Amino acid sequence: MTGIDGRLRARLLRRAKRDQWIRTAAPRRVPPHYAVLWLWIDRRNAAWLRRVVRGRGWPGRSMAGEDGAQAAWLIAQHADRSPEAQRMFLDALRGAVASGEADPADLARLEDRVRVNAGRPQLYGTQYGMTETGYGPHPVEDPERLDERRAAVGLPPQAEYDAEIRRLAAEEP
Repeated sequence: MTGIDGRLRARLLRRAKRDQWIRTAAPRRVPPHYAVLWLWIDRRNAAWLRRVVRGRGWPGRSMAGEDGAQAAWLIAQHADRSPEAQRMFLDALRGAVASGEADPADLARLEDRVRVNAGRPQLYGTQYGMTETGYGPHPVEDPERLDERRAAVGLPPQAEYDAEIRRLAAEEP
C-alpha cells in the first residue's frame, strides 16, 4: 500500500455523512417518506461498500485513513437490510482487526449487530432495542463473562455503557 487513497476516503466520508443525516433528520416517529429514503441510503451504501470490499478488501486505516475506516464500519453497521453483505463485511473486518487496520471495538459492535439480526444472542452487549421486558440490551451469550469480553476489545463495562445508552435514549425528542 502506498498510502491513503484520498478519493476512497472522501467517498466513505460522504456516504457516512449521508447515513448520519437521515438518522438525525428523521423525527422520532419516522414517516413513510423518510423510511423509504433511509432504506435507499442504507442499501446504496451497502452495495457500494460491497463492491469496494470485493475489489480492494476492507478499507482500513492505511487505505482510507482513521476517519475513512470508521466511516466504512458505520456503513457496514447499518447494512441491516443487506444481511449477506453485512456478514461479508464482518468477515473482512475480522481480517482488518487482525492486521491492525481497524478497531476491535468496531468489530465487536458489528459482530453483535449481525448476531442480533440473525436471532442469535450477542457477545458484547452493544445492541439495544425493545425486548420482552422493555427497552434494553438484546440477549447476551454467557453474560457472566460479558465485561471480560468487552474489556478485551476496549469497550467500557456493561453497567457504564447501559447507563449511557439509557441516558441518550431518554434525551431523544
